[in-house]
Amino acid sequence: MLNKLLALLADGQFHSGEELGDALGVSRAAVWKQLKKLEDLDVPFSSVKGKGYRLHDAIELLDESQIRSCISQRLDILELLLDVDSTNTYLFNRASDHMGKRYAVMAEKQNHGRGRRGRQWVSPFGRNIYLSLLVSFSGGMSALEGLSLTTAIAVERALRRLDIQGVGLKWPNDIYADGRKLAGILLEVTGEYNSHCQVVIGIGLNLSMNESEAKDIDQPWVDLRSLNPNLSRNEVAGVLLDELLTCIDTFQKEGFAPLQEYWSERDIYHESEVSVVSPSQEITGVVKGVNRKGELLLKTSRGMEVISAGELSVRPVR
Repeated sequence: MLNKLLALLADGQFHSGEELGDALGVSRAAVWKQLKKLEDLDVPFSSVKGKGYRLHDAIELLDESQIRSCISQRLDILELLLDVDSTNTYLFNRASDHMGKRYAVMAEKQNHGRGRRGRQWVSPFGRNIYLSLLVSFSGGMSALEGLSLTTAIAVERALRRLDIQGVGLKWPNDIYADGRKLAGILLEVTGEYNSHCQVVIGIGLNLSMNESEAKDIDQPWVDLRSLNPNLSRNEVAGVLLDELLTCIDTFQKEGFAPLQEYWSERDIYHESEVSVVSPSQEITGVVKGVNRKGELLLKTSRGMEVISAGELSVRPVR
């Protein structure tokens, strides 16, 4: 019932309790009980005597038929959730029951969204894209080399398809626009080291956030609506998922090698001097691209060094 109530209020206009009750087939008291649940989702709404109830902002709720209309690749399951701790955790806990399937989950809100290095991913209700895709691989963990970079390329291609300008990639798997972070990626793996394994590919894409919702973000950020205010949230979700599935198809057949040059051409730090920071060391050098495994090639005073994916961050030298 809460989903139906949200759909009625999504336009941001006032609706009387009687109108909502008639549409839902319940009493006005029952309507109020459902409205109180919006507080648990951190969805702000107003109640005005004589006018009724309205959301503070209109929202575009996720719609399966609209999302699937953008998808040309095989997708076995698409599940849309109202709220969840984390779409990655949700899928990871169900992975063993869906070997071989392509299973995607999107949520209106994450209560404990996660990024790399244990960071929180800010996930307000109905604002952004929170997507996780479960994919099975043969060949063990070695078959996954370059997958995180491939995922970032899929996001970049989706944004180009949506006519978003100024998008670039940052090693190992971040997406930037105008020097600010637009999307992040988190991969989690389960299965055998040398045999079949499953990967949950998580993508968080900023679509529409205000400053108060983003107050806990500790780095420069940008959202898509500030770059193109007329985007449909469902179109963004569908195009993103379609490009991800397309890139996964290529990766499963050919690995990362065909995308190696593509990555370097769109790397925002290519041929720039950077510092690569890990918990144990800091290395300064000039970015020279990536190898066939997706590892960073850094020209330092000691020669060409290969930086493996891991708990690293890349910062431009000032």
